[in-house]
Amino acid sequence: MEELLNSKVKNPRGIPQAPFVEKVDEYVKTSDDFDKVMQLFQERLQQYKYMEQSKINAQAQFMKKIPEIEESLRMVRFLKEKNESQESIDTNYELNETLYTTATIEPTDKVMLWLGADIMLEYPIDEAEELLVEKLSTAKTNLEISEEDAEFLRENITTMEVNTARLYNWDVERRKKERLAEEGAKNLRI
Repeated sequence: MEELLNSKVKNPRGIPQAPFVEKVDEYVKTSDDFDKVMQLFQERLQQYKYMEQSKINAQAQFMKKIPEIEESLRMVRFLKEKNESQESIDTNYELNETLYTTATIEPTDKVMLWLGADIMLEYPIDEAEELLVEKLSTAKTNLEISEEDAEFLRENITTMEVNTARLYNWDVERRKKERLAEEGAKNLRI
């Protein structure tokens, strides 16, 4: 029964494409099969919806992370430029929510980068720039992949919703025919 949903067509990340039910009779051989087939289709629909939500969450994370990486990269390049010209930088920085002070930053060839999980490492400025360029490229690629997967999943969700409706309508017609046949049989007996 599970082989009904096993598609040889998959996206590049291995997500199977939903089959389109053109003829319900090919999927449902007996009335006993109907409940099993309907359950399989509804389970797959829920799986697609779960995966879609996961991809949407990933997109949101990448859309938040990319500007942060771009800003860090911009700052590293600014510090690199100032280091090459041996210029110091006068800046204001926040001591707490309402208190600011000024500082002079001397030219430097090292920067500290937050890596996440409360970890900060010192890098030579060229390595920091290289690392941030790589992280930015990876984040943009992953955002594109998440968007592509979400679109693929939306299409499959639509297909599975149509399939489910077709199965349901087939069952309604089958029950109607059975009821009419029973009523016809009763009328013949009378």
